[in-house]
Amino acid sequence: MFESTDAPSTSTLVILLLPGFSLGEVGLLADCVSEVNEVAERICWRLQVCSMDGLPVASAQGRQVPVDGTLELASGAGLILVAAGGPPKVLTMQDDAVTAIAALARQRTVIGGIRAGAFWLAAAGLLNGCRATVHWSMLETFTERHPQVIATSGLFECDRDRATCGGGTSVVDLFLNLVSKDLGAELATTVAERLLLDRLRGRDDKQRIPLRNRPGGTQPKLVQAVTLMEANLEEPLTTDEIAQHVCVSRRQLERLFKQHLDRVPSQYYLELRLNRARQMLRQSSKSIIQIGLSCGFSSGPHFSSAYRNHFGVTPRDDRQRSTLRDEP
Repeated sequence: MFESTDAPSTSTLVILLLPGFSLGEVGLLADCVSEVNEVAERICWRLQVCSMDGLPVASAQGRQVPVDGTLELASGAGLILVAAGGPPKVLTMQDDAVTAIAALARQRTVIGGIRAGAFWLAAAGLLNGCRATVHWSMLETFTERHPQVIATSGLFECDRDRATCGGGTSVVDLFLNLVSKDLGAELATTVAERLLLDRLRGRDDKQRIPLRNRPGGTQPKLVQAVTLMEANLEEPLTTDEIAQHVCVSRRQLERLFKQHLDRVPSQYYLELRLNRARQMLRQSSKSIIQIGLSCGFSSGPHFSSAYRNHFGVTPRDDRQRSTLRDEP
């Protein structure tokens, strides 16, 4: 009942697995393909997974996952997605995967990335001038490395023949968005219902959980205070200033934080800044002093001391450990 005369009888979704990809995300896509075919009562999509050499690929969960073949499977595919788990070291056209992905651009097909997959597409020059997204934890790194790409914090982006998403359940949102365009919104909505989704989310939905849905999110003054903190990491506000902005007394503000977040405002604020610094430290090429200043610390020693007290390791040592973990 969902037949579309404009859509081809069967399209192939090819997923290129890169080491460290999320097995769960590929599984979600497989479920989506199966549900679309069942609802449509015909084979609309066929799923194939591949690797650069045709050999099994290690997932982020440590499992060696067999594939159907090499990237040659992508010939004639309707959709090609690059699945990658974390941000790579700086990529060049000498990277085999980048070269192979660049060659795919000769095909008239939709090419995209899952989670960190957009890094490879951007390195291949396929995202120049396009809107694209990666997982929110890598967004700053992606923006820094690829200023020619219009990076967003959306769940997914479909710009011309490029499609990217932040990973997790957003792979479902991306795929059902494409299904809606090709096979109709009714079919996509039915599949969403079968997958127990409350709605079809759009590209304007954000990846991170809205503050109102977090612990204490029903307290509007607390939400306002935390929002102010997140917007002012480089030049932190005092507790008195925050209280004044949200129109409560300092004592009321401290009571809200203690009751709902089990912290005083200054402690919560410091943790926000330090967590932000750690994310930048592990994913950005900025110097340690630049990171400290951008997260509201007045000097290098101040930053290093606060970081060590909270994480049990200095910023320099933490960066070195992270680099060693990322080495093959």
